Amino acid sequence: MKTALKGGVAVALVASFAAEAMAEEWNVSLWGQRRAFTEHVEKLAELVSEKTGGDFTLNISYGGLSNNRENLDGISIGAFEMAQFCAGYHEDKNPSITVLELPFLGVGSLEQERAVSQALYAHPAAAGDLARWNATLLMPSPLPQYNFVGVGDVPAALADFDGMAVRATGGIGRAMEAIGAVPTSMSATEVRQALDSGVVKAVSFAPHAHMSFGTIETGEWWTANMNPGTVNCPVVVNTDALNGLSEDHRTALLGSVDEALDYYIDYYNNQTMAAWGPALEERGIETVAFSDDAIAAFRDTVAGPAAAAWVEANTAKGLPAQELYDFVTAKIAETAP
Repeated sequence: MKTALKGGVAVALVASFAAEAMAEEWNVSLWGQRRAFTEHVEKLAELVSEKTGGDFTLNISYGGLSNNRENLDGISIGAFEMAQFCAGYHEDKNPSITVLELPFLGVGSLEQERAVSQALYAHPAAAGDLARWNATLLMPSPLPQYNFVGVGDVPAALADFDGMAVRATGGIGRAMEAIGAVPTSMSATEVRQALDSGVVKAVSFAPHAHMSFGTIETGEWWTANMNPGTVNCPVVVNTDALNGLSEDHRTALLGSVDEALDYYIDYYNNQTMAAWGPALEERGIETVAFSDDAIAAFRDTVAGPAAAAWVEANTAKGLPAQELYDFVTAKIAETAP
């Protein structure tokens, strides 16, 4: 009887250990707070849990695992399994995808931004670039064109940005340099303090970030139609962790990406943008719109030289830069409405 009991206990323990072995938990490093920018990650976690009966869990942390500028480093050493970052935070670490941050590329919608980003992420040069960090590109975080919320004198013309200290990363920063602004690259979590203290006079963000990080609480004006570009902020996974997943868990993760992105775009278009206009109106923020001719001249001055400089600099780094630029611009033309 005792032997049978011990055998039964042993069988139960083996079954318990087997169940534990099947369970998988990943840590996910984000920053700030839950907002439109992170809704695809939240949806992905929900879908993965549903599809695996709770056996695969994505534990999402907002700033508790890493500084946002160090998320790629954390991925590289396996400090966590999934993270989001923005290419412009560290252009030297991910030069291939900074092509998507060039000014005035001509992307007109979140849907198009998604298609172009996903195509580039699958390009061997981009995959190889991120592989240096043991990272696999999982999905983009499509964002609309950036515009500025600022304080002080309202710019009546683009020339009024001459000498103005602005928060602008990547290609947007280079575009602003062309009209005399003084760009500084700081992470989203640093921006409100910089604007309040006068370190910068204007901040470039997508609408969700202007709301989430409070620039509209201080801001007095915003530019409705500069649209100099956007940032590219992928979600990546640790490649070893991805390769170590069971077939079911890997299928649940990768098979949920498109659904998560569908949800994200719907949320951004129909909830975030619906709240943006009223938020500006409630705070009495003045809308600044420049003439079509002024914007066209801005684009003509900036776009070509910025692209040429990007190709030259990244060819010198050993990237097939012209190929990547041509690939992206062809994809933009292909996906144009």
